[in-house]
Amino acid sequence: MSTEAQEFRELYERHVQYVLDGDMKAALADMVREHVPQVFEGVTVPRGKVDSLRIVDVRREGDTWVGETEYHTPEGRIGLRSIWEQHDGTWKAAALENF
Repeated sequence: MSTEAQEFRELYERHVQYVLDGDMKAALADMVREHVPQVFEGVTVPRGKVDSLRIVDVRREGDTWVGETEYHTPEGRIGLRSIWEQHDGTWKAAALENF
């Protein structure tokens, strides 16, 4: 695994751990500020307790990174894909999709 891939993987793992821990302030800090709240429109995201998660995939797609995670909540499974872009030298989540 390349250094860049390892660094992004660590960032992404930290981000999804924030969601698992319910630390939405920290999770939102990893997002492109200008895209919040419209990034959440039409997307199902964990909005409360998360029992567990499973990272499904982390991959490079052109100039972006994509992370896919299944969150297991009391209401059921939520598959969430986040697309990350470089902003001022830092990777930030710029878009969300369900899968």
